[in-house]
Amino acid sequence: MSKKQLLTASLASTALLAANAALATPPHQPYAYLGLGTGFSSLENDRDEVDNFIESGGRNFSIDDDGNVWKGFAGYQINRFLAAEVFYADLGRVRLRGQDGASTDLESTAYGANLVGQFPVTPWFSPYAKVGVANWETTVEGNLGDASLELQDNDGFDPVYGVGAQFNFNPVMLRAEYERYDFDSDYTIDTFTASVGFSF
Repeated sequence: MSKKQLLTASLASTALLAANAALATPPHQPYAYLGLGTGFSSLENDRDEVDNFIESGGRNFSIDDDGNVWKGFAGYQINRFLAAEVFYADLGRVRLRGQDGASTDLESTAYGANLVGQFPVTPWFSPYAKVGVANWETTVEGNLGDASLELQDNDGFDPVYGVGAQFNFNPVMLRAEYERYDFDSDYTIDTFTASVGFSF
């Protein structure tokens, strides 16, 4: 067999292998999904910053920020690497303990949208990063030892971002993730959650 014939046969074999590989890996089909998650939150600010956030005018309190988090999300997997999501999150409670046993609760909620960039390592495991925006609200209830003190509720529209890992067991998905809700320079909440979702 001549060199030209060998080259032609080699190219034909390569093309055949490529075609077989393409047939073995079906093209991605976009799909929608829903999920629920729970976890805990942590406040990243110190006492002085929180005082500025609620405009209390007094710094005689301690912070208990061990809040429980739950969230719901719905998304659309556009391709293997990109999804778009909407979400609602109850970010739990931060308790400020003032003098003489008085306390104030700061309760935060948020809803918004994210873009999720995925990096599939295997068909069932994908680390990911997300970035988006959140419309948030923090309500303040109670006092810090002065019943006449008016504490300031807050709301806004600010960024949220995070990283995580997703395990795909079609149609079930499992997630573990860290997210930061950057509400204000004086009030930033980190969350750590585990979620379960279903694709359809």
